[in-house]
Amino acid sequence: MTTRAETMQTPLDVQQLVDARLEERLDEILERKLAEINGKKVPKLSIIATKGTLDWAYPPFILASTAAALGWDTAIFFTFYGLTLLKKNLDAQVSPLGNPAMPMKMPMGPKWFRAINWKIPNIVQAAIPGYEALATTLMKKTIGNVGVADIAELRTLCIEADVKFVACQMTVDLFGFDRSEFIPEVSDYVGAASFLPTAQTSDVCLFI
Repeated sequence: MTTRAETMQTPLDVQQLVDARLEERLDEILERKLAEINGKKVPKLSIIATKGTLDWAYPPFILASTAAALGWDTAIFFTFYGLTLLKKNLDAQVSPLGNPAMPMKMPMGPKWFRAINWKIPNIVQAAIPGYEALATTLMKKTIGNVGVADIAELRTLCIEADVKFVACQMTVDLFGFDRSEFIPEVSDYVGAASFLPTAQTSDVCLFI
């Protein structure tokens, strides 16, 4: 048989119950508020583009234009050879030299001919005058055959989608470029120290 003394709660017991209930309620409110904040937050993407060849020009522009289309706040920091992708005269080339993963296929001819993977030794590629120009022409033709936009079109898509283009001022000085050589849509010319805070607050940061 339970006595009245055993069923009575002390002020300390009551306070502990109140504190526990309050803590539980606060956790519920905090979780709900965080979900609301995250739901309203605009995702941010920062890309560091370091290469200026035709094959390496596609990833930053494709990723940036896609992210912007999804409503992401997107910025690309162009540095070293990637800076050439901001030039008014966009003339990106591709070199199969030192790139063993690059397939060498013909973009014209019958289907069986286009399926051949031409394994041409680097020493042969290096010895043939104008081989890089030929490889660039063939790659552009291959890209066009499957309906993929060219680099200039992808860059324009990024501009129209409000992707922020940031140029590395150190690279401009290092290579002796003039700002007049670049498209007017470059939003800023800064150093690494100025871009790092942007990268730090991004949800996704990619080095290409």
